[in-house]
This record gives sequence, C-alpha cells and structure tokens, in this order.
Amino acid sequence: MKICIVSDSHDRAEPLARAVRDAQALGAEAVVHCGDLIGAQSLKPALAVGLPIHLIHGNNLGDAQALHRLAAASDGRLRYHGPDARIELGGRRIFLVHYDDYGYAMACTGEWELVCCGHSHRAEVRQVAGVTGRSTWLVNPGTVAGLAAPSTWVLGDLAAMRFEVRELGSTPLGAPVPQAPRRPEPHPDPRPTPTTAARP
Repeated sequence: MKICIVSDSHDRAEPLARAVRDAQALGAEAVVHCGDLIGAQSLKPALAVGLPIHLIHGNNLGDAQALHRLAAASDGRLRYHGPDARIELGGRRIFLVHYDDYGYAMACTGEWELVCCGHSHRAEVRQVAGVTGRSTWLVNPGTVAGLAAPSTWVLGDLAAMRFEVRELGSTPLGAPVPQAPRRPEPHPDPRPTPTTAARP
C-alpha cells in the first residue's frame, strides 16, 4: 500500500490538493496529514480527490469544531484524530504526531513501524533505533505549503517500507536529474597564477 504523507499546509489549499493528486497518480491509497492544517475549508480540495485522509492538528489548531463537522460530513473519507493518532494502514502500526521531537521520542520506543511528524518544515526520512532493539522509520514530510522551505511531501510504500521525499512540480529529492551532455572543459593553464599581497 502506498500513502501520501504531508504536513504544515498552513491554510494553503492548492499545494495540499496538488500533493494529494500527485500521490494518487503514483498509486497512493490514503493520506496522512501531520498537522498545522489550520482552516477546515483548506482541506476541501484535497478531500475532493477521493482518497481517505487521516488528520491530526498541530500547534496551529484552527477551528477544531469545523474539522469535526467536516469529518462527520465526509462519508468516512476524513478521520480527524485530534493531537496525535495511532492507526494501522497496509498492516503497519503507525503513529502520527505534529512535533518532530515528540515524533523522535515515539520512534525511540520501538513500538511503531512508522512515526510521521512535522513542525520543523524540514523534510527528513531516517531509521531510529528503539529501546526494544527494533528500529522505526521516522518520516517528516516538511511543509507542503513551502513556507521558508521547499514545498515537499513524502510518498510512502508500506509494503517495501520505502519513503521518497518529493517536491511539488519536480523530480523526487535525491533522484538523479537528467542533464544535457557537458562540453569537455579546456585543459587548465599550467602556469602559476600571480597573487596579490594582502592589505594590512
């Protein structure tokens, strides 16, 4: 099962919906949003894509009652969990929380196969060794809104436990970018370059 992992959309409906559409085109079957959505209305274009969405709030709560109403009217497509969530998708135990330090702490327990967080606006994917001897994937998709950072989200493959940071409108981060063939550089001049004396 593939999932779309997003966070920190901060009332920007269009980049959130675009990430969900892109993820659906790549085979995603569900969305997890790690908080700082803020306005319930900004979720409507993403909901219209048709994928089920699991949502928690962050430190920028917005209108929790409006989120509850939207979830109730969504025919089960929106699950609003509150400040954190314990869910299972694709047979994997997943913990969702907004704060990245809290996410790291939960990954250290070794009780979860995947912990998703946000808050820092910095995309990161890594394994964390747990106190149980089991490691946990810790995924922070960054900010899909692109606030003081690139607009990023993560495509997760829960069967393979593979997570790919993607930037809106570009190739996956870390993937090779096709380039035109380079011309051979001229042979460097072997003569020494004159130096200038440093000023006092």
